[in-house]
Amino acid sequence: MKEALFYEKLDNHAVQCHLCAHHCVIARGKRGICGVRENRGGILCTLVYGRTIAENIDPIEKKPLFNFLPGSKSFSIATAGCNFRCLHCQNHDISQMPRNRDVIMGKNLSPDDIVSLAKQNGCESISYTYTEPTIFYEYAYDTAKRASAEGLKNVFVTNGYITEEPLRAISPYLDAANIDLKSFTEGFYKKICGAKLQPVLDAIKLYRDLNIWIEITTLIIPTHNDSPPELEQIASFIKDLGADIPWHITAFHPTYRLTDQAPTPVSALMQARDIGIRAGLRYVYVGNVPGERGENTYCYNCGELLIERYGFKIITNNISDALCPKCQAKIDGVGV
Repeated sequence: MKEALFYEKLDNHAVQCHLCAHHCVIARGKRGICGVRENRGGILCTLVYGRTIAENIDPIEKKPLFNFLPGSKSFSIATAGCNFRCLHCQNHDISQMPRNRDVIMGKNLSPDDIVSLAKQNGCESISYTYTEPTIFYEYAYDTAKRASAEGLKNVFVTNGYITEEPLRAISPYLDAANIDLKSFTEGFYKKICGAKLQPVLDAIKLYRDLNIWIEITTLIIPTHNDSPPELEQIASFIKDLGADIPWHITAFHPTYRLTDQAPTPVSALMQARDIGIRAGLRYVYVGNVPGERGENTYCYNCGELLIERYGFKIITNNISDALCPKCQAKIDGVGV
């Protein structure tokens, strides 16, 4: 058992967690919304330190990160638990395990073990993914610090609900993040995710201010967050932060507790992509529909095809020294 970071002690042995924007007040013997941080006698403890529920070697494109070390491998880990309760979660069996099954499973894997496995398997980075990395922050922090010392990059795949102090603390070791911007309405976040929009927007801005490479993902769910005005708001928000920030627009498939909703038509994805391009974003990608041209990276200046993809696989990469081979425009990203 490990004492958690970023909490304060209150009266009557209660504590308040400040790791994420829920700021849970947790009575003695109880857990926070994430289900993996428990008040034990007035001490907040993390129940998932060193306990991985999933580990895989993934292409970095699966995160998805398209302008960060393209074509590289990332050692990916997760623990049980999440601070959201998304009705469409594709990893609900592990993210909602503490809440739905009242168990926390996982095998013992130390930060040093993770770094060693990443290096042994030729990975250039470690990704904290599948569930929400904020809820296993202490584990991720210790791993990221060791990984950075060994020359590995660190990646968060996150819902963006972390608060300022912990994000600043880990930022020296965090190289990139794919952040879900699930909608641009408070109603969606409350109904579908059990959260609020504004803390996500604040975190995205902070990631940018801390010079962590970010890419944004929006899963398009028909009738929930697919209206052109809302997509224009998202595109405008990203553009105001920086035209170089890639926006991934991905297709929804019915799952978990949102099985009565139709899948996203390709036409809706392409419409959203057009909205992003018109807003001035340099890199707008379409995901979960292998074979669509929206998977590719094009030069924002001349339109030249730079990276051709099929799903998570790179077919060709024509970028040289981070430059477009046709017009010599500088292509944004890390290791492109």
